[in-house]
Amino acid sequence: MSASALTRRYAKALVELAVEQQAVDRYGEELAMVNAILDREDLLRLLLESPTLAMDKKAAMLADLTAALGLSEGMRKFLGLVLSKDRLCYLAQIEETYRRLADELSGVLRAKITAAVELDAAQQLAIGASLEKQTGKKVALNVKVDPQLLGGVQAEIGGRLFDGSVRTQLKRIEESLTKG
Repeated sequence: MSASALTRRYAKALVELAVEQQAVDRYGEELAMVNAILDREDLLRLLLESPTLAMDKKAAMLADLTAALGLSEGMRKFLGLVLSKDRLCYLAQIEETYRRLADELSGVLRAKITAAVELDAAQQLAIGASLEKQTGKKVALNVKVDPQLLGGVQAEIGGRLFDGSVRTQLKRIEESLTKG
């Protein structure tokens, strides 16, 4: 089975469980939290993914982690299943697919906004409202700063890039001048 089919299967099962338990957002947050910890703590991730470490020891380590984080029972069982099936290495892709499926379910689009300077709350609200008007869906923004843009904003939503950066405008001017 391909990795994308496998991750989709796990993510879909988790979304269905989350909908049933009315915990879609909570499960998404918990999954992201565990994924961030495993991404940050290389030794822990390597131990949990190790084929030579006994499964009962890995299960005990995961149980300690999930208890320390105060995760829901449903998420604990899900992570235990993923561990027992030796699929923990796919957790990042499962999280990404889960988020996409949960967003589709709730009608939310995620937009990656890149700005040359830090955007205040009013600017973020205006950008979000504009994107919601264009797409007809609720938009959740993920804003980051990239000073190399020089000015302006880039917005990536649904695989489309809206580029209003000064850097891109200068590049277009340069290209038109060199072409004559």
